[in-house]
Amino acid sequence: MRIEDIARDTIARLPQAFLAHLKDVLLLVEEEADDSTLAALGLEHPLDLTGLYHGRPLGEKSSMDSGTMPDRIHLYRQAILAEWVETGVRLDDLVRHVTIHEIGHHFGLSDDDMHALEDAVTD
Repeated sequence: MRIEDIARDTIARLPQAFLAHLKDVLLLVEEEADDSTLAALGLEHPLDLTGLYHGRPLGEKSSMDSGTMPDRIHLYRQAILAEWVETGVRLDDLVRHVTIHEIGHHFGLSDDDMHALEDAVTD
């Protein structure tokens, strides 16, 4: 199963209350983070970043946001595969974890809330 397929399946399993707020969020699977993204995050190597949320959390949005780029969830294939090989975690579990983590940023969730959401998706 491809990384994008796993991520889309993860999203499809989210509770309906979450899905309603994700319809305009783009999911992008890229080989690796670009140099400007890494520099902005203070990272030196592209394998250090498995995923990234670009946008403003829902609670911070306003009507003045029109004309801005759509919110985006980036998954970085090479970093995910490297972590998969290094940790031995199942690939679907790892992709699910990264996807939920980035979705959590969209909703402004705490780490505990992200873990609870991840548990709800895997049940």
